[in-house]
Amino acid sequence: MSRTVLVAIGGNALVLDGEAGSVPRQQERAAVFADQVADLVADGWTVVVTHGNGPQVGFILRRGELVAPEAQIEGLPELPLWLAVADSQGGIGHMLTVAIDTALARRGLPSRAVAVLTHAEVDGADPAFGNPTKPIGSRLTAEAARLRASQEGWTVRETGPGTFRRVVASPRPRAIIEADQIRVLVRSGAVVIAAGGGGIPVVRDADGWRSVDAVIDKDRASALLAARVGVDTLVLVTGVDRVYVSYATPAQRALTEVDVGEVRAHLEAGEFPAGSMGPKIESALRFLDDGGRRVVITSLPRLRDALDGRAGTSITVRHHDDPAQSAGALGRA
Repeated sequence: MSRTVLVAIGGNALVLDGEAGSVPRQQERAAVFADQVADLVADGWTVVVTHGNGPQVGFILRRGELVAPEAQIEGLPELPLWLAVADSQGGIGHMLTVAIDTALARRGLPSRAVAVLTHAEVDGADPAFGNPTKPIGSRLTAEAARLRASQEGWTVRETGPGTFRRVVASPRPRAIIEADQIRVLVRSGAVVIAAGGGGIPVVRDADGWRSVDAVIDKDRASALLAARVGVDTLVLVTGVDRVYVSYATPAQRALTEVDVGEVRAHLEAGEFPAGSMGPKIESALRFLDDGGRRVVITSLPRLRDALDGRAGTSITVRHHDDPAQSAGALGRA
């Protein structure tokens, strides 16, 4: 599907690091992003939106933990992680849908947003279940982290100098259960919001699917969904305008338009650490390996410029310029 784009934003696009994350503030930021989406629709793009949920799912879990002493008295059910992921997907999806519909209507555009409660299948034997790495919730001081680990049983890790966060399992997604249905919605011209928080994690067995406690990386889920739906361009939003090699050194160099082979070589050379740009680069390469045409990595304010080639890092597979290859890719779509 040509001129179709999947835009993957982080949960911190609505809640900045260190903020309390009030709902009105999240709605304000959703409205700003919605204007960008509406501009893309006006430019002729069909848009799919995916989003993270790291801050929000942590807030939901913490609320449950704060009332835990009274939970039995009040008859409140225990809140598993997978249900918190579902709650965050529904809540963020609602905020984005209302904001995008409002922005589209303001421009007189007939398209409307549709949020799809999305499930991502994972492997129950994924080693990530034994090695939690996905940060959720707010940033913590060292003292607060020690307290939560001892009193609440949290697994915490230092995510920056003197900064700690709770971490949970983050297995790799193997399939997006609703991919075919999402493809139909995209072809209808709707702005589809899907795979929120990387999708609600489920494991498949002989009896069907069952929910599991994890938070899936939204960039990995986005790359998988984009390939399965057949979108043309995948945009991975990050905190910098473009990707750099030799970052924060005198030899720092920005990557603008690069071939997948060059990017893969940089990754193998250790240019993109696992705690930084590495997961986004790995997700970009997966999308391109699965038949995608282009990946753009940029910051949210430069989204429109990056899609027009005036900003960001654009990664492509050169042989997709070949008509036969392009026809094959569209056929898979």
